[in-house]
Amino acid sequence: MQATANLARTVGWALQPIRPGRQAFATRRRAFAAVPEAIKVSSPAFTEAGPIPTRYTVDGEGLSPPIAWEKLPPGTASLALLVEDADAPVLRPLVHAILVNIPPGLAGLREAAIPASMRGPDAIGYAPGRNSLGRRGWMPIAPPRGHGPHRYAFQILALDNVPQFDWPPGREHLLRAIRPHVIGRGSLVGIYQRK
Repeated sequence: MQATANLARTVGWALQPIRPGRQAFATRRRAFAAVPEAIKVSSPAFTEAGPIPTRYTVDGEGLSPPIAWEKLPPGTASLALLVEDADAPVLRPLVHAILVNIPPGLAGLREAAIPASMRGPDAIGYAPGRNSLGRRGWMPIAPPRGHGPHRYAFQILALDNVPQFDWPPGREHLLRAIRPHVIGRGSLVGIYQRK
């Protein structure tokens, strides 16, 4: 067991230079540069650039954390949520969750609002997209041991429409579909590290 943990740390340490970086977050794309970053995103569980509690990671219960937002732009017809890890040792951010068609009257999501598996729309009306594992739902935070701190962005995008998808969208499909409809954006970044 100890040998496996040591090997995981060694591999994590070796992969430290491989990170897409904060500039790769969806809300930082050039396509959204002119979109006002006026939406305030917060959480009762952690602050901007603060540590994400273990409860919301693979080392704890693996729940999705509570998230709140305010100051939506006029004309918002729906919201999209995209949760990404900018420091995963891959070429683009690792997607932990996508939700689409969130009603603009909803001011946030409670703890565990995004289950590990979602078959279809929630009772409130929002629908899941696909995370980086290709699954619909929440992928718990689990950076590689020894890889250093990881930044997780909980990004809210305000849309002037309610997009329709024939199947649960992945990151690129979502961003292509909503690009002309994004009228506001905001994000909250939390940090988690496994030693």
